Amino acid sequence: MSLYKLLHSSIGVKILMALTGFFLMIFLFVHLCVNLSLFFGEKAFNRAALFMESNPFVQISQYMLAFFFILHILLGILLHLKNRKARGNVNYTKWEANTPFNARTMIFSGILILLFLILHLKNFTIPLKNDKYGKINNYQFVISLFKNPVYTFIYILSFVILSLHLSHGFQSSFRSVGIFQKSYISTIKKIGFIYFWLISLGFSSIALWFFFRT
Repeated sequence: MSLYKLLHSSIGVKILMALTGFFLMIFLFVHLCVNLSLFFGEKAFNRAALFMESNPFVQISQYMLAFFFILHILLGILLHLKNRKARGNVNYTKWEANTPFNARTMIFSGILILLFLILHLKNFTIPLKNDKYGKINNYQFVISLFKNPVYTFIYILSFVILSLHLSHGFQSSFRSVGIFQKSYISTIKKIGFIYFWLISLGFSSIALWFFFRT
């Protein structure tokens, strides 16, 4: 099937969304593993940050990440419009009543996650990227952000919203690529449950630990 046909088919759009979603979920897990090194102290985190900044594969992956993230958002908007058009105004109330809250709010949670990402890039990624002479200490810089109550609140809230998004997106991705069979449903649900709680609690615990740490 050509890319043109995929984009003009709801099933095709769902498959592309699932594939980009899998890539983003892998990135989130890797990103969490790097951030958890904050608990091991300044040297450990700075070494991890240096590896991420100097590894050519990681640098290439960042551009892939940006591309897949933008594509995922555009596909989500396209799918939302297709589904809304297919349902029509007559069936919308019935669909809303029979659809879980996390599934109904995917487009809105996705937009909120995008807004947080923009904030995160502005406050964290861009300053470090522009630090050509290595004057910024990665560890101290991150800790200083988590000492800001407004940023920490937004950070934790964003991961609560992300967990809501993932709680539906994880299972939906497997369903879209045809792996959501009866024999796998229970396992996929359990992995999804563990995954989205690991991501949301993992990132949030880091922010809370350094916010309350004296």
